[in-house]
Amino acid sequence: MAEVTLLETRGLTRRFGGLTAVDAVDFRLSRGEVRAIIGPNGAGKSTFVGLLSGLIAPGAGSIAFDGQDITRMPAHRRVRAGIAYTFQITNIYPAMTVLENAAIAAQSRLGTGSEAAIEAAARAALAAVGLSDLETRRAGDLAYGHQRLVEVAMGLALAPKLLILDEPTQGLSDAEIANFIAVIRRVAASATVLLIEHNMDVVMALAGRITVMENGRILAEGTPDQITRDPAVQAAYLGGAS
Repeated sequence: MAEVTLLETRGLTRRFGGLTAVDAVDFRLSRGEVRAIIGPNGAGKSTFVGLLSGLIAPGAGSIAFDGQDITRMPAHRRVRAGIAYTFQITNIYPAMTVLENAAIAAQSRLGTGSEAAIEAAARAALAAVGLSDLETRRAGDLAYGHQRLVEVAMGLALAPKLLILDEPTQGLSDAEIANFIAVIRRVAASATVLLIEHNMDVVMALAGRITVMENGRILAEGTPDQITRDPAVQAAYLGGAS
């Protein structure tokens, strides 16, 4: 089956004063992919996904999503268009229950019409990440790894076409990381996934393709095997700069 482009950028650029954080990036993501973006600190990864999600405005270039130009579309409209973005730092409502957190996301998609539909969507999202048994717990009382999964569930409750995860395993234990990998494999059955990740074991376990960034530009793209064998990537990241 031919690949269908879900998201594409052309010449995407963002400068902060004299620093070019994202430098004329051409990028294409196919529907159904799990793509990882890797690179050393300061490579421009988080700025790039901030541009995709609408949290940062581009200085130049274009972004197309699902056949629509979204370059100037505000973040809240991109969510409705099907882009869900979870942050490096857990972004939940700690005083609310796990179910209430997921329901807030579901309500933003479904509106206020049907409480039953909102609750069903929230419970489905929690089931997808394995948190059904904790739905009545106060989110702020959960272990950090479970809080990260609440955030992923909130993203899933939006029924996204694209789920963007920024450093999702940061701060997780080995057991929590193993569970997260299993969760994302389930999520990938219904959504395209784009993740920024430093843990190369996670990248190799999940990604069908990898994009490597350095100094705001794409250094290389390919399968995990191609990337690990690429001399430029080894010098810049895998075996060189951290």
